[in-house]
Amino acid sequence: VQDAASGRDRGSGGDEGSQRRWKEKICRILGEIQAPLSPLLLRSLCHWLLPKLLTRLFLGVQLHRGQLEMVLRAARTPEVPLVFLCSHQCQVDGLLLSFVLLSQGIGVPRVMVGAQTSPRLRSLLQRLGGIFLPSGMAQTWSDWDEGLPGAVLDAYVQEVLQSCQPLVLFLEEPPASLRLADPAQRWLLRVLRALRDGAVPDVLIVPVGIAYDVAP
Repeated sequence: VQDAASGRDRGSGGDEGSQRRWKEKICRILGEIQAPLSPLLLRSLCHWLLPKLLTRLFLGVQLHRGQLEMVLRAARTPEVPLVFLCSHQCQVDGLLLSFVLLSQGIGVPRVMVGAQTSPRLRSLLQRLGGIFLPSGMAQTWSDWDEGLPGAVLDAYVQEVLQSCQPLVLFLEEPPASLRLADPAQRWLLRVLRALRDGAVPDVLIVPVGIAYDVAP
């Protein structure tokens, strides 16, 4: 992040005013990516709202017990984060998968969101574990265009992986399109860079398939 900031501000000589401006820009970019989790919202969602919603939408949810046990064993691997790569069938997928992981004791996942949302919905999802690309990065696909936002995003993903928070990435956008979305490519690039740069010794990739008898 310091390299990206200094590369754009070579003429300032690192004065105090310039450093303050760059710090403000970096904090703004970080605020676009994530927000602190809200324990109150998470408790309300997982213990009251989500169970009511899911019982209205579905007659039942089936999990493969053997595969779930493998994921639970993998989650106990020290200092190796889990990255869930998921097919995407509908907008309920993120809530459903987050609820399953949290209810099984794996923890609150950070769900990488690529789609554009309203500011209010974005703020709510961030409090529940959603993380977003900085503004502008979802429209263009070029390393040369990423600059400071890309550097902040790289650093953020490395911090999340080092803290062993589970990451959830939906590969398709829009849902059921059978096409790897540009935002998914950007998120995958961050995980690969973290491995390449030695930020984490390894990453456990967990493929997730979600299917519905009738998609809600």
